[in-house]
Amino acid sequence: MEKLNNALFYCFLTLIFWVPIPLGSNRPWAWSIIEIVAFTLLAIYLMTSIKSNEKFSDKLHYYKPLLLLFLTVQLWLVLQYLPLPDAILYTMSPNLHDIYRYFPDKITTLSLDPAQTKVASLKGLAYFCIMLLSIFLITNEKRLKLMLTVMVLSGTFQAVYGSLQALSGNNLSWVLEVPNSNIATGGFIYKNHFANFLLLCIAIGIGLLVTYLSKQKMTTGRAKLRQLVASLLDGKGVIRIALAIMVIALVMSRSRMGNAAFFIAMTLTGIFAFIYFKNRSKNLSFLLISLFVIDTFILGSWFGLDKVKQRMEETSFSRETRDEVNIYGLELIKKFPISGTGAGSFYTVFPMVQQENLYIYYDHAHNDYLQFAIEYGLPSTLLLGVIVLWSLWQTGYTMRHRRNNLMKGTAFGCMMAITGMIIHISVDFNLQAPANAVYFVLIITLAWQSRYLLRYQQKK
Repeated sequence: MEKLNNALFYCFLTLIFWVPIPLGSNRPWAWSIIEIVAFTLLAIYLMTSIKSNEKFSDKLHYYKPLLLLFLTVQLWLVLQYLPLPDAILYTMSPNLHDIYRYFPDKITTLSLDPAQTKVASLKGLAYFCIMLLSIFLITNEKRLKLMLTVMVLSGTFQAVYGSLQALSGNNLSWVLEVPNSNIATGGFIYKNHFANFLLLCIAIGIGLLVTYLSKQKMTTGRAKLRQLVASLLDGKGVIRIALAIMVIALVMSRSRMGNAAFFIAMTLTGIFAFIYFKNRSKNLSFLLISLFVIDTFILGSWFGLDKVKQRMEETSFSRETRDEVNIYGLELIKKFPISGTGAGSFYTVFPMVQQENLYIYYDHAHNDYLQFAIEYGLPSTLLLGVIVLWSLWQTGYTMRHRRNNLMKGTAFGCMMAITGMIIHISVDFNLQAPANAVYFVLIITLAWQSRYLLRYQQKK
């Protein structure tokens, strides 16, 4: 049983490393792999655990609020594509009921694109399985550290591939032969998805470094020098190099909000750590300052931070059309505030409100808050918001009260990642990319685990 459990855990790690590689898993065949593997791993775990009479209540005890909230949203998606009687449909969405009057032969569902809602529902169930797998399989500090390391390695791999690809001058990428330019996109198609993915991985990497630095006490003189040299020769030095590589790739993505969200999130999380970390090491201050100075001004100047700055300065609301999308999208929320239009239906329903001055085709809203509100309805969107903010609160609690260095470092990384995501999705649709969604769901779960991991063993 122990060998099988280890095998499941390493398969889970492999899945996490794999998901960003095939175009961010943003193709039906790619996200189908995530679903099949996640469902299979969880099914095997549950069957073997039942045979061994393992109790799930202890492992799930602290995570019930998270799981129930997330599962409620997934059940809502199922309801969206199920046929409903006219009376119920009218009660939940009068405007939707009026639309179906023009299509008397159409099956009446809350979703105006039930096929896409089914696809979104399967993705959501796969994310729920990943959440459960994290809780069931990451049961000790060694496994937690391995998961964090794999996430950093995945980000570093994407950063190296994306940077070399951008510098190669090729018109087509080396893998799958998609269009390539001097802007880094890694295994993704869209540069902002790539930047957002790196943001998440960099945050986790910084959390790992915080874990190591928390164990050290800053000394003086030769001891300080020996400590610094030793840190460069062991795992901390490797992580620091990986962070530098990912920052280079982030800058080379030319993503305006991706870079801004990274630095704002790092600043806010660093300030929180300075205030609330107990027995804070001075090395933490040195780490964050070095990230600003070395990565931003030295590496950034070599690899294109000035071009990101230029893009920000040249941004013009007269040329940007995302604000019009937000305005027109609000009309859809007013029409379908409770029921939504169905997960995955944005590109189907947006032409209902799109005006002639907006001639660009939009398959996503470039604002995840808006898109979730349109597709899921306001109640489900608020539930998702509660999940994110509660997870953020869990990281703050861990950083303030837990003494375990690994848990505090994990909480630091998760807080930075969640903060960065909250900022970045206000102008983009990063959670519509399965790779980013998988990592964000995993980070949310790790945020809770940073507070509760090992607690159930102590309870027993």
